[in-house]
Amino acid sequence: MSLEWNIKPPPPSEFADREVRLTGSHLSGKRVALLITGSIAAYRMPDLVRDYRREGADVVVYATNEGLRYVSKDALEWCSQNPVIDHFTFDAEHLSDSTPFDVFVIAPASYNILNKAALGIADCVVSSAIAAALGRMERLGIPILFAPAMHGSMHNKILTRSMQTLQDMGVDLIPPIQTHGKNNLASLEMIVAATIRSLSKSSLYGKSVLITGGPTPVPLDNIRSITTYFTGTLSIQIAREAWLRGASVELILGKGSRSAPDFINTKIAATFEDYANILKESLQQQSFDWGIFTAAVADFQPVSVFQGKLSSKIKQLDLKLMPTPKLIEEVRQNFPDLSMVTFKYEENVSHEELMSIAKKPFSNKICPQIVVANRAEEFKPDGTQVAWVIQPENEPEKHVGKEDIANAILSRIEQSC
Repeated sequence: MSLEWNIKPPPPSEFADREVRLTGSHLSGKRVALLITGSIAAYRMPDLVRDYRREGADVVVYATNEGLRYVSKDALEWCSQNPVIDHFTFDAEHLSDSTPFDVFVIAPASYNILNKAALGIADCVVSSAIAAALGRMERLGIPILFAPAMHGSMHNKILTRSMQTLQDMGVDLIPPIQTHGKNNLASLEMIVAATIRSLSKSSLYGKSVLITGGPTPVPLDNIRSITTYFTGTLSIQIAREAWLRGASVELILGKGSRSAPDFINTKIAATFEDYANILKESLQQQSFDWGIFTAAVADFQPVSVFQGKLSSKIKQLDLKLMPTPKLIEEVRQNFPDLSMVTFKYEENVSHEELMSIAKKPFSNKICPQIVVANRAEEFKPDGTQVAWVIQPENEPEKHVGKEDIANAILSRIEQSC
């Protein structure tokens, strides 16, 4: 990046000063109460407010006096576009009767507020709002999430007992990032994701899903391999969305894929052999409701792998390749109760030929419930993926872009749950 600047003003924007560009709609129409307490991590809350708004939420901030030592009231009101509630008034905002919330998020949740909440102490507007929220949770099922943040020396038996009490009552604790002897606040991405998940009404909630993605390299020697350019982006999108909808997700990613969110249980397969072993082990250890197999599994591998490094001085290198085992077929045979989504990618075929190839598995007694088919010739000029979601009983349905494809797959699965 060059440090040179032509000192021209930025181009005009269609957004007003405090508007945000939506990145999703998971919280559209939802009211989020964000309760800020006395932890230095409070300085990050303006960004969290805007992240919630990017998902469509209306955010109202409650703050303790100690919390406002680390973040300004003006900044929070600027970001939320709502007044900050930091004291009791005749409107009894701590009860939120006239304008109820869909979810309560206490972030950062200090040692003090966690213990107060567990003991039923309500001596300020924030602790009183929590007391009222606990009542709403008990009677109406309104979710409450605490995101703890404090020094590790404060994580004593008293705090552990309080957090256990809160969990037993039904609240969710968002795990902190434990590093350098501290319970650091969870990532903002994690807090937003946990909030979305807590509100899910999807039939996927509680279902277990195994997802694979990315390349599965086959080694040539100790430092070289044959691989594909696939990055696992679609599998990550599916995994993220399935988790937001409440599913228990395990993601197997091939080496060379993009990184998945921290809240996704991810296993990395360095080679095709690793991928095969991890896949079999996962299926043997846990009973999954669905398997979504997007991985670009290697079709061929060298007959032998050179032990060491092939010399770059070799004038000509002739490779003898052999087919790899058909793992999907093995999964179908060994785990017949697993509902499956499989993928078929082709090039240099017509649309009709693609449909014929994709529907072929449906003729078997053991077959996938959903096939996602695409061919290079139908991709958009900018590389945007175009895919067809196919089921035996429905007409093929076209979807454009990885987000649309991921949502379509999960929506089909929801309909079957």
